[in-house]
Amino acid sequence: MTAPQSALVARLRDLLAGEPSTREVAMFGGRAFMVDEKMVVSALKDGDLLVRVPAARHDELLARPGAEQAEMGAGRSMGPGWISVSARAVGTADGLSFWLDVALAHNRAAARGRR
Repeated sequence: MTAPQSALVARLRDLLAGEPSTREVAMFGGRAFMVDEKMVVSALKDGDLLVRVPAARHDELLARPGAEQAEMGAGRSMGPGWISVSARAVGTADGLSFWLDVALAHNRAAARGRR
């Protein structure tokens, strides 16, 4: 892992310590955090954060500073519901907490829909 990725992973571990059924997986070139077997976020090598968000809020969330459409390779959009957030935008506790809260809320809504 790169230094920026390691630092972000450590911060995410701390924030997710109280979440039940959390595990880490190598995915999308980063370290993904799964809650209830669904990806919530992934710490990327450059310290950026890949976030799973509700497709209905995609455009609204893209307007936030540091947010952009996530791509899987150059020019290959991952589609609505996947946002990449710059390392700078998640560099503060508030910035990281905002995005993690959005992702966890989406995760919980998706889990309720499976029942």
